[in-house]
Amino acid sequence: MAARLPPPTSSNRMGTVSFLPNLTLSSRCSLCFPIHLQYPSYDVKLYRVPMAHLRSLLTCAKARSAIVHGTAVGNAIGSTSPLIQRPDLFLDRSSHASNNADDFEKQLQELFDEVKTLISTGKMTDAIDLLQANYHAVKEQLGSGFSGIEEAATLDIIALGYMAIGDLKMVGSLLKVMSKIIDSLDDDEMILDSVLIHMGSMYSAIGNFRKSISMYERALKIVDNVYGKHDIFLVTPLLGLAKVLGSNGKASEAADIYKRVITIMESSYGADSANLILPLSCLGNLLLGQGKADDAENPFSRIVSIYTTLHGEKDGRVGMALCSVANVKCAQGDADEAIHLYRKALDVIKDSGYMALDDNVMEKMRIDLVELLHAVGRSDEGRELLEECLVITQKYKGKDHPSLATQFINLATSYSLSKNYAEAERLLRMSLRIVMKSVGPDDPSVTFPMLQLAVTLSNLRRDKEAERLTVDVLRIREAAFGKESAPVGEALDCLVSIQTRLGEDDDKLLDLMKRVLAIQEREFGYESEELLTTLKKIIYYLDKLGRKQEKMPLQRRLSVLREKYKHTVQY
Repeated sequence: MAARLPPPTSSNRMGTVSFLPNLTLSSRCSLCFPIHLQYPSYDVKLYRVPMAHLRSLLTCAKARSAIVHGTAVGNAIGSTSPLIQRPDLFLDRSSHASNNADDFEKQLQELFDEVKTLISTGKMTDAIDLLQANYHAVKEQLGSGFSGIEEAATLDIIALGYMAIGDLKMVGSLLKVMSKIIDSLDDDEMILDSVLIHMGSMYSAIGNFRKSISMYERALKIVDNVYGKHDIFLVTPLLGLAKVLGSNGKASEAADIYKRVITIMESSYGADSANLILPLSCLGNLLLGQGKADDAENPFSRIVSIYTTLHGEKDGRVGMALCSVANVKCAQGDADEAIHLYRKALDVIKDSGYMALDDNVMEKMRIDLVELLHAVGRSDEGRELLEECLVITQKYKGKDHPSLATQFINLATSYSLSKNYAEAERLLRMSLRIVMKSVGPDDPSVTFPMLQLAVTLSNLRRDKEAERLTVDVLRIREAAFGKESAPVGEALDCLVSIQTRLGEDDDKLLDLMKRVLAIQEREFGYESEELLTTLKKIIYYLDKLGRKQEKMPLQRRLSVLREKYKHTVQY
C-alpha cells in the first residue's frame, strides 16, 4: 500500500522546524515553522509564437528583467551618443504612411535594442538618458497636437525600457499617457494590438489588474476580428489574460483560457509540439493551486510525454517535468509514488548534466524530497540526502562558504526530529559560526540558527543558556524588524516556553503571550490557524492565575477555531 501523507499542521509551538533551500544572509531572517510540503514551480522556456507581417509581438519581460523578446519599435539612434540625432525623423508624420509601416517598426526596434544593450552592459545611466530624451521628444509631439499610434508605440517602447530598469513608478506614469492616446484610436490602427498586449502586461506588473484585463480584451478583439477565433495569433494575448485572471482570483476563467490556448496550439503545431509546454505548465500549476491535484496530473504528464518524445527519456527536461508530477502526487497524498518520482527526476537531471549539481533549482528539488521523506517518517533517507547536499556545497563552493550555514541548519533539524539533540547542537554551532563570520553578530540573519540552537539547548535541559540566546535573538529582531513584527513574535513564543520551565512569574509570561497573540492576529488574521496554540497557552496561564472571567471568552474563541480547523489540526 502506498504511504499516505500525514495531515498538515500549523502552529508556532517551540521546537517546530523548517528545511531551507537557501539562507540569504543579508535579508530578513526566515521564520521557523512546521514542516510544510511545498510545490515549487520551475521555469519553463516560453516558445515564441511566429507572427505575420505587422503582427509580430513583443513578449513583455517581467518587472526588473533586462530582456524583452520579440519585434520592438523605436527610432534610429546614432551609435556614438544616447541622445536623439534626428528628432524630425523620430515621429515624422510623412514617413509613417501605411507603405512605410515596416520602416517605423524598424526604427522602434533600433531604439529598443539600443536601450536593451545599454542595460545589459551595465550602462544604466546612459539607458535612462536615452529613454528620457525620447520621452521629451514624444511630449513635444503631443504638445504640438499629434496623438496617434506612433506616439503610443514609442511610449510603449520607452515604458518597456523602464520596466527593464525596474522603475515601475515611471511605467505607471507612461501608461496613463498611453491610455489617453489609445482610447481615441480605432481598432484598425497598425500594431495597436501589440501595444495593447504590452500595456496589459505592464498594468499587471504594477498591480492594476482591471486595466490589464481591459487591455488584453481589446487586443483579443482586434486579433479575433482580423484572423478569427481559432488563429495562432490569439495565443499571446490569451496567455497574458489568463495569467492576470489567475492572479486576480479568477482561476476558473483562467483555466478555461489555458485550455483554449492548448486547443489552438494543438491544431497549429500538433499534440506533441514543444510550444504546448508553456500553457500546459500554466494550467497544471493553476489547478494545483486550486487544490485540484487530480485535474493537474494530466497537463504535467503530457509535458513529460512531450519532452520524452522530442528528446528521449534521459533528457534533463524530462527530469524537470517529472518533478512537477511528483508535486501532484504529493498533493494527492501518494507519498511513495512522489518519492519515487523525485528520485527518478534527480537521477535523470544529474545523469544528463542538464544543470550543475550545486544549482539552486537542483538543491530546491532535493530539499523538497527531504521534507517529504521526513514527513512520512523516513528520516534516515532524508538525512542521507541532506548530507549529500552538504558534500556538494563544500565541493563546489568551499568549506567556509556562507551557504553552508543552511546545510548545517537542515542537518541539525533532521537530527532534532530524531531527538539526537547533541549532534543538532554541534551542527547549529557550526552554522552560527559561519553566519557570524559572514555578516557580524548583530545581523538579523544570525537569529535563525541562534533560535534553533536555543530550542535544541532547551531540549537538552540547558534552559539558562537557551534563555540567554533567545533574549539575544529578541533584541536583534526588535531592532531589525520592530517590536510588533512576526519574527519578534516567534522569538517571544520561544522565550515563554523556556521561561515557563525556569519558573518565571506567570503574570509576566501571560503578558508575553498576549503580545504574541496580538502580533499573530495582525500578521495572520483574527481567525487564523496559527492562533490555536497561542490561545491555549494564554488560557493555561489565566487558569493558573485564577482569572476565570478573562478565560471564558478566549475559550469560546478557541472552540470556534478548533471546529474550523478540525480536519487539519492534530491535538
